[in-house]
Amino acid sequence: MQKRRIGSLEVSSVGVGCNNFGARIDEVRTEEVINAAFDEGINFFDTADTYADGRSEELLGRFLGDRRRQVIIATKFGRDMPGQGSGAHPAYVRKAFEASLRRLRTDYIDLYQQHIPDHDVPIAETLGALDELVKAGKVREIGCSNFSVQELRDAETAAERQPGSARFVSVQNEYSLLHREPEKGVLAECEKLGIAFIPYFPLASGLLTGKYRKGQPAPEGTRLEENASTDPRLDIVESLIEFAESRGHSVLELAFSWLAARPTVASVIAGATKPEQIEANVKAAEWQLTPEEMAEIDKITVPK
Repeated sequence: MQKRRIGSLEVSSVGVGCNNFGARIDEVRTEEVINAAFDEGINFFDTADTYADGRSEELLGRFLGDRRRQVIIATKFGRDMPGQGSGAHPAYVRKAFEASLRRLRTDYIDLYQQHIPDHDVPIAETLGALDELVKAGKVREIGCSNFSVQELRDAETAAERQPGSARFVSVQNEYSLLHREPEKGVLAECEKLGIAFIPYFPLASGLLTGKYRKGQPAPEGTRLEENASTDPRLDIVESLIEFAESRGHSVLELAFSWLAARPTVASVIAGATKPEQIEANVKAAEWQLTPEEMAEIDKITVPK
């Protein structure tokens, strides 16, 4: 498994999004997925305190067990957590952090991320609280999620005003062949500031798995079962399927390899509900797209 950097952290180029743990899959299946990730050489697990109201962190901590120091754990704070609170005020950052430590059964977090911007709290105050955790040895690196270009700039400026303080080394935003919003400035800002980009929803909530085809009923039990067959983006998906299959690959392999080819992308994280999906995700990232193929993909996915 190829490794890439998020600040000082070395992560596998394919990671596991843990949003299904304790929600769409039970304890048994969660343990199977985690073990499959280890078998495939994945060391990057991304969760959040709000995933399954804390259950995701709990199960991840339990099933990692004594393998904790072999992996990079990323978790998040800020969204509304029942019985705990929300936001990015320094007092809440410390409260949320200690709660995540307990659930994860660990004494440190590798990458601690602000899940969403909090416009009621100056970013300098939030960064100050995060810097305290870093200096205390409880957090290795800090990152953010769902931040705009301006919010990234504001965070960088605030960090620069406190020399030697921790700064965001990553941003995690939605990005896929069907959602190109980060290309409108965030990716360029990441490159300028030396910030790693972590794309979530790389398979567009399942549309890029090949399970959903235009005019055909969705498989029973799938996430988008009700209206997937009429999704207007399926026209693009059909073209992408044709492109991938003409080269001996699946559209899922195309989705992963296309993201992995972006210079600022550190790790492509995707949720999984069974071990086979972990294996498929790792295999998917092995396709090395040529510049010509990347240009052809743009013609398919970017509106004129």
